[in-house]
Amino acid sequence: MSGEEQIGDAAGKGGRLMDWVFRNLAGPSQATGAVQGGSRQAREAWKQDLERRKQWSREQRERKRAEREARRAAR
Repeated sequence: MSGEEQIGDAAGKGGRLMDWVFRNLAGPSQATGAVQGGSRQAREAWKQDLERRKQWSREQRERKRAEREARRAAR
């Protein structure tokens, strides 16, 4: 056997102790309430940007749907 044994998946990732600390104390990142920090103006700008992105996505879906309908009608 070699002197550098790998113990499961934990090798190179901090080991069992760090794995336990992360799972039980630090935990994974949370997306809930992600816009709580910053100023009111920054939160409003973020919300407006999100709405613009959603609107763009809706428009793209509608455009693609219209193109499909036009192709079907042309057949």
